[in-house]
Order: sequence, then C-alpha cells, then structure tokens
Amino acid sequence: MRAIVQDEWDGPDSVRLVDAPEPRPAPTEVKVRVHAAGVNPVDYYTSRGLAYNRVLDLPFSHGWDVAGVVEEVGYGVSRFHVGDRVFGMPWFPREAGGYAEFVTAPSRHFATIPTRLSFVEAAALPLAGLTAWQMLVDVARLASGQRVLVSAAAGGVGHLAVQIAKARGAYVIGTARTAKHDFVRGLGADEVVDYTTTVVHEAVRDVDAVIQMFGGAAGCDALYCLRAGGVLVSAQAAWTPGLFDRARELNVHAYDYLVEPDAAGLQSIAELAADGRLRVHLAAQYPLSEAAQALKVIGDSRTTGKIVLTVEHHH
Repeated sequence: MRAIVQDEWDGPDSVRLVDAPEPRPAPTEVKVRVHAAGVNPVDYYTSRGLAYNRVLDLPFSHGWDVAGVVEEVGYGVSRFHVGDRVFGMPWFPREAGGYAEFVTAPSRHFATIPTRLSFVEAAALPLAGLTAWQMLVDVARLASGQRVLVSAAAGGVGHLAVQIAKARGAYVIGTARTAKHDFVRGLGADEVVDYTTTVVHEAVRDVDAVIQMFGGAAGCDALYCLRAGGVLVSAQAAWTPGLFDRARELNVHAYDYLVEPDAAGLQSIAELAADGRLRVHLAAQYPLSEAAQALKVIGDSRTTGKIVLTVEHHH
C-alpha cells in the first residue's frame, strides 16, 4: 500500500510517499480502507519533533484522522462488519499511520459515519471534534445557559467548539481576527472579539468556561475572563508557564488537556453532524501524494476550518 512516512524529525520537507506492507488486524481490531485523512496542527509539530514524539519511533507514519470502509474484522469484534463506513482518531498520540491506504486499530477507536456525511467531511471531524467535545463536555462540563469563551474560534478545533457549545445551549464568545468575524458569527457565536486589536481579558469577563487553544502569556491571561470558580481548559498548558499557580491565585480552575480516542464522543459528534447542527468547514483538500504541502499549509496556523487528504485506491 502507499503511505506517508518520514525518517527524521526535520519538518514537512522530509515527508515522502512510500510503498509499505498492508497491516493486518489483531484481535479486537478492524482494518479500514482509508478514503480520506484529516490534517491537524499536531501533525505539523510532530513532523518537526515538537509534539508527543517521545512515544513515537522513526521511521514515522503520519496521520491520526481517518474515514473509510471496514475491509477486515479481527477476532472478537462485533461493533462493525465488512463494508461499514467508519471514522475515527485511532491510537493518538501513538502512531496510527492514517496517511495511508489502510489502517488497523481497535474497533472502539471508530464510530459509524452518518449517512449524510462524505468521507472527506468525516475525516475532518475526529481529532478536532473530539478535542472540542471532550474539553467542553467532559472537562468543563458546559451546561445550557452558561457563558463560554472559545479562543481561535475560526480554527479547526475552535469552529467545531463554537457549534458544539451552541448545540448545548451555551452563550458563546469567540476570538478571531476581524476578517473572520462573519465566519465565526455564521457558526452561531453570540459575540466575536478580535484578539489582535483588543485585550481579550479586559473585554470578556465572568464567563463560566474558557476553551484555550494557544499558550504563552495570552494563555495565562485568559484566566482573568473567568468568574470565580470558573474553568479554563487548555490544549497548550505545557506551553503556558505559571498557568496553575495563577489559577489558584484567582480562585479558578485550570486543566491541561489532550484528546484521546473515544467511540462515545465520536458517536455524539456524529449525531450532531447528522442533525445538521455541526458542520465542518473544509479549507482545502489535497491528494495523499501532496501531504508535505498540506502539512506546510496547516503549519502556518492561519487556516480557517480543516484540511483533508484524499486517498485514491488503484485496483
């Protein structure tokens, strides 16, 4: 099969398309014929050795987001049958090899794709959608009527977080550049703040929860947006010095957070997508052979929505 690999952690330029052996499913696993694979910022940082690389070995096969069709079912699997359309974020943060023609993973790392969703749309959802879902629902426990601040609201995670929060009845404030405000409002945001021209923690106060997508000083300052006892969930806590000490001083809660495979979460996201309450915005599609270019584009961190690789199968 064709797959994308790299031999050194020196960025997208070292990514190449190779012939690799097809994987076989172990007991509890399914083999999925990949039709589309989502591209995420973590893929770019991984290519440069800047993400969760200590659990990865070289040569490394890229990709965590997949959508495709079950090709083979391992012993003990009853959730899926050959021919089922499935999507998921297998193995994260360990190697999954989603930028390839086939993937094997535990069946519970996948869920059924809703009928109305294409493979490309489904491939864009797992990592970003689960990050948003788990941060909002499992960690912040966002309830109807609460106020939530979503940073980077036009990005891959952010644009899904806005919609999930609205679907759960929250009042949503998003941050984005002015050029993206119409897009973020179109997702359902009640307010949008330009973080490049406004001091966010002066403009936004007394929110119940903050979904924080970047680190540094701004990642810490977002604590001032919270009411006493409020919750900040940070996807970049490791890059936000002093976060937990500052949270204690301010009488608020801060959590570090990293997404995990989660069939129930995928199912919840699938239901919102099937109802039309969660729509993924596709910024660009590239063929598998152009994975290096896709990684460079996601790496410049100006992408609105999601980038997806399409995988053609040559029979």
